[in-house]
Amino acid sequence: MSSREDRRDALLDRMADHVLLEGLAGATLRPLAAAAETSDRMLLYYFADKDELVAAVLEKIAARILADLNDMIAPRLPFGTLLHAVWAALASPQHRPYMSIWYDLAAGAARGLEPHRKVSGVIADGYLAWIEGRLAQDAHSLTQTAPLFLAALQGLYLLDAIGRPDIASDAMTALAKECA
Repeated sequence: MSSREDRRDALLDRMADHVLLEGLAGATLRPLAAAAETSDRMLLYYFADKDELVAAVLEKIAARILADLNDMIAPRLPFGTLLHAVWAALASPQHRPYMSIWYDLAAGAARGLEPHRKVSGVIADGYLAWIEGRLAQDAHSLTQTAPLFLAALQGLYLLDAIGRPDIASDAMTALAKECA
């Protein structure tokens, strides 16, 4: 990496930390610059515009959680085992901020905001690829099962986020049995 790329990556790390603490509402130019200990003009030296900057920060956050999940969860697990493992990881206090950011991003995407829509699609594709690498299925089954897994996981987390963890837990148990 060049020194410019190293500096850009260091800025992204600081800004990702800021967004994880403050939420997506904290992803405006001046607060991001302050978190990165630089000026908003310098940020625009490293990023073409605010949309590119926010997209890069969100992709950095997504890469972090996928790296954590890679470290925590073995590949090629059965559907139910993987579902329980991912659920436990995402429900942990260290990963709750990531999921809050994800739902902020998804809400913006649902309203048609950019870069929310584009970035959330890229992140969802990354999660789907990660799931495909973790499920113990043949290639044909993965094209059907991995999207089901992703949709189920998102629904479970949404139920938990709105204060219905009991429904999420019951649904997870039923789904794990059904897909065993």
